[in-house]
Amino acid sequence: MRSTLMVFCLACTFAGFGQSDAQTEYAKYKQAVIQANDLAGHLHSEADAIAYVSEIAFLFPKELDPAWANSGILHRLAYAEYESANNVAKLIPEQQVANVWNQYVREIGAPTEAMATPAEIHNIRDFRLMGAQAAWTADRATRWSLPNMYAVGSDGRVAGGCRAVEALLVIYDLNGFSPLTSARERVSKGIVPSEEAKKPKPSGTIKIRIGGGPLNPLDTARRDYVKVHGSRVYDRLLTRLFDELFPTE
Repeated sequence: MRSTLMVFCLACTFAGFGQSDAQTEYAKYKQAVIQANDLAGHLHSEADAIAYVSEIAFLFPKELDPAWANSGILHRLAYAEYESANNVAKLIPEQQVANVWNQYVREIGAPTEAMATPAEIHNIRDFRLMGAQAAWTADRATRWSLPNMYAVGSDGRVAGGCRAVEALLVIYDLNGFSPLTSARERVSKGIVPSEEAKKPKPSGTIKIRIGGGPLNPLDTARRDYVKVHGSRVYDRLLTRLFDELFPTE
């Protein structure tokens, strides 16, 4: 859905340019996406990881919270990415991601329905990887669909832990709330997206889900928290949670 939305937004953005300008800008964007995915798949040194994280920061300027966009944080992220990409033991456990996220939910006073379980996080990651692989195969890749971003096991499915940049994408998805509620529904029904995609579909049947997702209670909780405590306190909270997600040894 977000991949389609991204293409739509790009089309709207480029509408103000001439056709030649639009094609040039899209070509630059597509090349940046390809480069980011290539870097994600070939992290042979910390320098490679720094280049990859820099590319991610370029592709996601609005999604990366300012509290996490300073050079010190990004350098630590690059180091965690390099380690998690090259050492299975350094993957960030889904339980750890859930713990950090749920602490955030509690501290900003969001409702408990915004909390996540490791099983829901795993389902989100499985869904994301499946979509990224499909988009890449169909030559419709966007910044949201970088298959090399994910920690993948020998069976070709998402591993039990996340790579560093992937963990931040999970946090972003959880913050959107609707990816969490969708994953919760799939988990309750025993649906694994990557397995479901392999099942033959009856001919002539197309399922379309119409309508927006649930209202996001995190938006209200975040606004209220900042209103009461101020943006600096909120930024310190995010920095502390980053430290817990990627602890220094």
